[in-house]
Amino acid sequence: MTSDTFASADPHYNPDRSITAADVVELAHVTRNGAVESRHLGVLAVVGPDGELVSSLGDPEALIFPRSTLKPFQAFASLRAGAELDDEELALACASHQGGVRHQELAERILREAGLDAGALKCPDAMPRDAQARRDRIKQDAGPDKLAFNCSGKHAGFLKAAVASGVDTGSYLDPEHPVQKDALHLLEVLGGAPLGVVGVDGCGAPAPQLTVTALARAVARLVSGTLPEGHGFTDDDAAMWARIAPAMLAHPWAVHGEGEENTVTMQRTGVVAKLGAEAVLVLGTKDGYGLALKMLDGGDRANTRVGLDALVALGLADSDVVAAALDEMDKPVLGGGAPVGEVRSSASVTQLSRA
Repeated sequence: MTSDTFASADPHYNPDRSITAADVVELAHVTRNGAVESRHLGVLAVVGPDGELVSSLGDPEALIFPRSTLKPFQAFASLRAGAELDDEELALACASHQGGVRHQELAERILREAGLDAGALKCPDAMPRDAQARRDRIKQDAGPDKLAFNCSGKHAGFLKAAVASGVDTGSYLDPEHPVQKDALHLLEVLGGAPLGVVGVDGCGAPAPQLTVTALARAVARLVSGTLPEGHGFTDDDAAMWARIAPAMLAHPWAVHGEGEENTVTMQRTGVVAKLGAEAVLVLGTKDGYGLALKMLDGGDRANTRVGLDALVALGLADSDVVAAALDEMDKPVLGGGAPVGEVRSSASVTQLSRA
C-alpha cells in the first residue's frame, strides 16, 4: 500500500493540519568540495523564561509532532501519579536511549520496584542500538526484546505510576488512561496552547501535536523549574517539576548514551538536550531559555549544530564551549574516506537576533 493510498483511505487525512513547505526556511546546508549538495529546511523558535517568544525562523506557530522531546513532560505526569523515581531513573524516563546494558538494567530496576517485569511493557521489541550491547546479544544468539527499545524507561515510568496510583497497567498507553490524560493536559498547560491531532508514537504512547512555540515554551519552563500559575499546581508538583532538568543533566548517559549527541551536549555545555524522531530537537539553557526546532523532511543530521549555533548567536551559550562540543560530535562529509565537506548552519541561524 502506498502512502497516497493510505492517506486517501484515512477519513481524517488532512495535509493542511500540520507544518508545510510554506512554513520553513533554510536552517542548514551540506557542502561537498566547496559546493552545496543538500539543504535542510525547518522551523526554529526560542522562548524566554517569561514564556514570550524571543526569536524565530520560519513560522513558529506551525504544528508539529514533537515525538520524544515530550518525554520530560510525560515523566512529570508519572511523578504526579505517584511513581517514585530516583534521579537516575527519572533521567531514563526522559530518555531515547541506545539500549545499552546499563539502560536495560535501569529500566528493569524501575519495573522490579513496581513489582513488575519486562513482560508488562507494551513498547515494541528491539535490538540494542548500543554497538557493544548489540554485538553481545548477537553472540548470545539472543533476539530483540522490550528493555532494549529506546523508550523502555518512559514506559517503565508509566507502569510504575499506574501501580502507585492503583489504576490498570494493561491499558497504560490508552489516551484515556489516567496517567496519559494527565500527560496530555500538562502539555497544554506547560505549552500554553491547545494540542492538535493526538496520534500514536513509534513506541505506542499518545503523540500529540504542538506548535513549535508551545514546545519551546514548555522547555523554557522545564529548565527554569517553574510552573504556570492558575492551574492548581501544588508545592509537591513544583518540587517534582524542579527535579527533572537537573536529573537529566546529572545523568546524561541515561538520556541518550555515551558519545551520542544529547549526552555530549549536556556533558560539555550544560544545556538540556532532548531529541525527537523525525528531526525534532529541544534545548534548554540554565538561565531559562527554551529552543525547539523541526526539520521539514525528518532528516536530523544538522539539528544539534543548528540548535547550538542559534543559542550562540543569541548570546545564550558560550561560543568556544559549543565549538568544542560540536567538534566532538561532528561527522564530516567523506569522499574516498577523507573529509571533503561538512554540515553548516545557514546564515539565518548564525546571524539570528532577538525579535
